[in-house]
Amino acid sequence: MTKDGPDFSFEAAALAAGATRVAGVDEVGRGPLAGPVTAAAVVLDPARIPEGLNDSKKLTARRREALFEAIMEAASVSIAHASVEEIDEINILRASHLAMTRALAGLIPAADHALIDGNLLPRGLTLPAEPVIKGDGRSLSIAAASIMAKVTRDRIMVDLAQQHPGYGWESNAGYPSKSHISALQNLGVTPHHRRSFRPVHNILYQEKT
Repeated sequence: MTKDGPDFSFEAAALAAGATRVAGVDEVGRGPLAGPVTAAAVVLDPARIPEGLNDSKKLTARRREALFEAIMEAASVSIAHASVEEIDEINILRASHLAMTRALAGLIPAADHALIDGNLLPRGLTLPAEPVIKGDGRSLSIAAASIMAKVTRDRIMVDLAQQHPGYGWESNAGYPSKSHISALQNLGVTPHHRRSFRPVHNILYQEKT
């Protein structure tokens, strides 16, 4: 029988090996055509872990919002971003990793071990770290980070949607939905679109030719 959802085993192993503050790190926003990529680093208090933590994609928006507040109250949290300009300049993978390292750098007190969602570690990490594939469904700290990053980025996209109506960012969060692609073709490219992403790049190229 397989366990359902994340647990504290990765954190417990790191603590048993001598770490004192173990951060889970996750990012959201690799796939969208618009907006920043957002990462969160979360150090949970083993005595105050909010109930119901899971991969943010498996939770309803209402549940994520409630857990966001609970995590903020009970854990150490740092949230950081890489901008659209940075994404276009260094590519989305490196920008995602940049956001992750910024989130870790913002933790006070600092973490001394990091659990990073995915199969690669960001360059330039200054603390011991391990990659955890599908970590948001396996580690409670990474699950918490996925929730903090997702809620924060969704809020940013709702704000941007008010400045640039018509693209549906309040509901598609900048992802390439049919209506978003259609709006791109009809309304054009905004300053918040990622010019290195093919659908945006193609529209800009068409405009020039």
